[in-house]
Amino acid sequence: MYKQFKNPDGSVVQTAIFRLSDMACIPFDPANTDYANFKREVLAGAELQDADGNVMTQANAFIKELP
Repeated sequence: MYKQFKNPDGSVVQTAIFRLSDMACIPFDPANTDYANFKREVLAGAELQDADGNVMTQANAFIKELP
């Protein structure tokens, strides 16, 4: 399971995601294997939450917009 998170000013971070199993912060970097795994897992059905903890129903569309 993955979750977006917020900056101190309340805006959603657009450059990384949290993996909730170990609270790892995964940068949106195509060379990062954790990032590739994140995209693959979400496209295969892993849960993705928005920064408020709601399950994203359009997770596949979100993934397809990422680098």
